[in-house]
Amino acid sequence: MIVLIILVLLLAAAVAALLFRFIKLRRGGTAAIVRVMPRSSGSGWRHGIIRYGDNTLVFYKLSSIKPGPDSRMSRQGIDVRSRRSPEGSEFDIMTDDIVILDIVDNDSSFEVALDSGARTAFLSWLESRPDERSQRRRLG
Repeated sequence: MIVLIILVLLLAAAVAALLFRFIKLRRGGTAAIVRVMPRSSGSGWRHGIIRYGDNTLVFYKLSSIKPGPDSRMSRQGIDVRSRRSPEGSEFDIMTDDIVILDIVDNDSSFEVALDSGARTAFLSWLESRPDERSQRRRLG
């Protein structure tokens, strides 16, 4: 009997976590496909939602029950190294109009696949970041 109660409580906790995550994702964001590098060709891609903040970009995987974001990138630390089109097996989950950006955030490396509208929004958000020198002057 105690085992059954524990199993029901665990099931209720899992359902609550999924419901919380679903509500959090329904609040909006930009659809993206992200993978943490290094990965072998075509593997490791995760569908999700990215949200822009003043100083950070957060990524929520669609298939996760983690209450918070699965990845976080600092706006000041992001550097776009290159862009490319999908290749080989990546076409199984992507279309021709998607562009994959190779991004470095301090010590982490990511690839982010975005359609043209999402790419424009991302690059605009990134290019409009305040200059590090102006931030130091304001703090001092």
